[in-house]
Amino acid sequence: MNRTFLPAALLLVFATAAASTDTLRCGGKIVTVGMTSAEVENYCGKPSSTAIEFQDVRAGNRVVGTTELHIWTYDRASGQNAAVLQFDQTKLLSITFVRK
Repeated sequence: MNRTFLPAALLLVFATAAASTDTLRCGGKIVTVGMTSAEVENYCGKPSSTAIEFQDVRAGNRVVGTTELHIWTYDRASGQNAAVLQFDQTKLLSITFVRK
């Protein structure tokens, strides 16, 4: 393996692992991937901001429809990264922490 490629690849793996997780703590409750948007809102309250993106649904190389991706952002306490939650329709797909 190319010596310059290996450190860059390792850095990418570690950066990705640090940025995304499967859980978010809201007070005494734990939000996990797979929950519904109603459950998340019940645990964490209204998000700080929301957005909707439309994404193609594919079967092989063909586009067979679209789906709505709902992106919720929760600004957190000082010194903590914002939590960005991505839903497909109402199912929580991912939780990512980003610096704001």
